[in-house]
Amino acid sequence: MSYFAAAVVRDDSGWSAAEVSLRGATDIDEVADRLRDVDQEADISLLFVEADDAYLVILRLDEGEDLRVFGSDSAYAEESRLGSLLVGDLKTSVTGLDDGDESRPVTGGDEESEQPAVDPEADPVGDADLLANLGIPAQRLLSLCTHEGMLPADVTAEICQVLGCADEVEDLREV
Repeated sequence: MSYFAAAVVRDDSGWSAAEVSLRGATDIDEVADRLRDVDQEADISLLFVEADDAYLVILRLDEGEDLRVFGSDSAYAEESRLGSLLVGDLKTSVTGLDDGDESRPVTGGDEESEQPAVDPEADPVGDADLLANLGIPAQRLLSLCTHEGMLPADVTAEICQVLGCADEVEDLREV
């Protein structure tokens, strides 16, 4: 599987981006360490991992701590070693959906009144709310990830546009 991994970090001077190699990483903690290494002093560090035009994983660290992970589809864990490393331990379906609506299943149910919150063929896992305080609430992230025709690179571009770092990430793609 091919992948693109872009770290986007914010400090007092704004956003900056750097490509991150995940080659040889043995676990999620090592991936988090590589994200920390981009900027030890960053207030917010995000890592966007796009794989084979099919999967997107977003990792977030706040001041280098409290790793949060979102994966667009749990199938990525079965498709590759990197997918297993990034989302293989995420057993729970998406979190951060309408707090007042916790009783409704994320992937739908048998009753007509229960509408799926996401594409039934995708199985997003992890913390969909990890970008909420940056202007991308869980429902928006899920709709981006499940919108027909949207590639992981498109989702990353949309998110980075909202964050204000789209040019930095696009520059990485052109190298």
